Amino acid sequence: MTSKPKPTEPDGPALEVVSGWERRKPRSLWMRSRLLILMAAVWGILFWYNLSSDPLISARDGLILTWNAKWWLAVLFGAELVRQAHYIISEHWGAWDHFWGEVFFGGLARRTGRLSNWTRYRARRIFTIVLLLVVAAIIAGAAYQVNPVEGLFEVPGKLFSALPGIVQVLFYLMFGVAQFVLIFWYMSRGGVDVYYPDDIKTRFTDVWGQDAVLERVKECLVFLEDPESIEARGGYVPGGILLWGPPGTGKTLLAEAVAGETGKPFVFVDPGAFVNMFLGVGILKVKRLFRKLRQLAVRYGGVIVFFDEADSLGNRGGLSGGGIFGPGGVRGMTAWPWTAGDCHGASYLSERSVSLLLEQLQYAAGDLAPGPEQPRRLRDRMMMMGGGGGGGMGTLQSLLSEMSGLKKPRGLFNRYGRKVLGMKPKPPPKYRFLIMMATNRPDSLDEALLRPGRIDRIYKVGYPSKAGRVRTYQGYFSKIGNELSPADIEKLAMITPYATGASMKDLVNESLIVALRRGREAITWPDVLEAKRLKELGPPEDVEYIDPERHATAVHEACHAVVAYRCKVHLEIDLATIEKGGNYLGMVSYIRPEDRFSEWRSEHETDIMTSLASLAGERFFFAGDSTSGVSGDLESATTFASLMEGFWGMGSSIASHSVARRLGTGGGPGPSEGPDMLRGTLGGRIEAKLAELYERTQGVIEQNRLEILAVAHALEYYKTIDGEDVVAVIEGRQGRSIDGRVYKAERFDEVFGAYHDHHVAAHVGHSKVTVPLPKPYDWAPELVNAPLTGNGLTHPDTGAKLEGVMILPELPENGE
Repeated sequence: MTSKPKPTEPDGPALEVVSGWERRKPRSLWMRSRLLILMAAVWGILFWYNLSSDPLISARDGLILTWNAKWWLAVLFGAELVRQAHYIISEHWGAWDHFWGEVFFGGLARRTGRLSNWTRYRARRIFTIVLLLVVAAIIAGAAYQVNPVEGLFEVPGKLFSALPGIVQVLFYLMFGVAQFVLIFWYMSRGGVDVYYPDDIKTRFTDVWGQDAVLERVKECLVFLEDPESIEARGGYVPGGILLWGPPGTGKTLLAEAVAGETGKPFVFVDPGAFVNMFLGVGILKVKRLFRKLRQLAVRYGGVIVFFDEADSLGNRGGLSGGGIFGPGGVRGMTAWPWTAGDCHGASYLSERSVSLLLEQLQYAAGDLAPGPEQPRRLRDRMMMMGGGGGGGMGTLQSLLSEMSGLKKPRGLFNRYGRKVLGMKPKPPPKYRFLIMMATNRPDSLDEALLRPGRIDRIYKVGYPSKAGRVRTYQGYFSKIGNELSPADIEKLAMITPYATGASMKDLVNESLIVALRRGREAITWPDVLEAKRLKELGPPEDVEYIDPERHATAVHEACHAVVAYRCKVHLEIDLATIEKGGNYLGMVSYIRPEDRFSEWRSEHETDIMTSLASLAGERFFFAGDSTSGVSGDLESATTFASLMEGFWGMGSSIASHSVARRLGTGGGPGPSEGPDMLRGTLGGRIEAKLAELYERTQGVIEQNRLEILAVAHALEYYKTIDGEDVVAVIEGRQGRSIDGRVYKAERFDEVFGAYHDHHVAAHVGHSKVTVPLPKPYDWAPELVNAPLTGNGLTHPDTGAKLEGVMILPELPENGE
């Protein structure tokens, strides 16, 4: 009957199934006899010592003396013989192994089986070292006629005194040299942490929002676990992965998950491990690191090493000459000097043309400073004093050599002993390394580090998509009590378009803190919105506007909100507030309802109209006057109009103004036009574009006068409202926290319009405002107890859920 191997853990006794019983797999002769040989050698040394110490003793008397002194060693030898005989029977008879392993010693095996094989391996290694020390102590104690402990400590002194005088002098000299060696050995330690398989609990299921990168990394692990599948066909196992992207997107977490899934040791290299005071220490650390990696790779069948913040090591500073601006850019992360979402723009050009184009772009950006070349002697001196990049002189070069250099045969005897005997050293084994690096500065990495053979695959770990953000929020909220619906989580993913895994985790934690501050154990939607506002804008300043300034700020922001709602079909309103922050009096923020990577001219035109809405609105509502608060909006509008007319091909001209300006063919004096830029044809086109869009913005504001006043009242009353409530106010329907139906009541224009007119008159006449802000139901008392179409609304102040009707604070005392 054929036997089928049963999979077991590494270093554990392999089992085979024969006739329904598991039997032990046969072990090698060395593994079976090594303890017997050791005990026999100890017995022989002690027997030889007894004979040599007294020439008159016969061999028979020497055996008797040795037996009387070390009889227990012979007993251990016999017990080991019985154990090996038991193993031989277990290898041929499955029933025997089952009886002794499962029935007789089953309880002990189950108790020790709770330990992982890696823990048992380390315990076995410690036991072996202790056993060797005990054997040496026994031999030394018998030789010097003292107890074993004293004999072990006498060995070094005896050996040194037995050396010739010249050798002792050489020893003292070597001892002085060893002091320096020990100093550098001590400095070469640290900065490298080794995590064994049972130390890492992270798995691929803990990585959310990076599915595309995760699938590619899993493919690399298939080859690491089964290298023969690709090597048998003439290929090689990819040994290097670079993960690059913004901070907090999960690069380190992904590396931990790789180590947790493979069951291989995980070596974490600290970013500052190779930054040292003395030259050469970084090289020693690299050598020590890869020596450790080779040991782990041989012992565990593979090892994963992770360099975090690789830009601190992987560059040679100004000596690199590569990076993203080399010919063709860097593989997998080419970052052309155009904005994200643009066409490649140079894929159809020759290499020479691409190099020329990139050189001109660098020159324009100031990366290539014009001027005469520095004297060679000065440059060479600078290279000697400050060369080496982030890791110090020679560190990166040593790393490059270790990553793809020649591998020496292992073992001193293999390298030197076999040569002395005229034998060829055995070739080194195939070390299974998976080198992973992470950085958010890929442009600073040296091209020699990124070439195939060292770093074979380069993946961008970018901002998660909307689906990835939904999955990430679901994972974090599942660990905390919450009352959020799936629609709420999807809405949260939509209003946090550039959230990373770290920022999403932080937002969930902040939401929990807000809920606990309000006396609740579960997170609600208002808690999430408050946490988002605190994280994005910070806590509002503890100031109060005077009435005229509060009203003017509310009208200003309401113009932004209404024009954006009417014109910006590609964006949605996220938040509107008139609470003063660090550098703003109020603001309206927007988010994309879906992930997109390109923009249209019409969309940029609506962006400009939204910026111009503040100036047009203030002039319309305040008798042609305007505040200084529109300066930032005008700067934004002018910037967009300049880019559209001169750079993006969205205006009346096709030529790119950046090229004309750099080459001196524009309307100004060569590469630096300075203040003459806006006086030429480009300036005229920009002003014409702004004037055209300003007229369109005025029309939108005039057509939506009541909607702007409605949003202004909501901002004055509630201070901060989210996007859904802004839309509810504009459309006159019920929102999450605001009943927008009151703003469509017939008397709204009469009540709040009179309030606004009073503010305008006070502004023109420089008088005080004496009319209080109307309350939401002053002009529509019939809606105070009007039934709502659905439940789930929340109190605007406390965040408590409301059922059936909307009850707002501060209702009129007369009951209207």
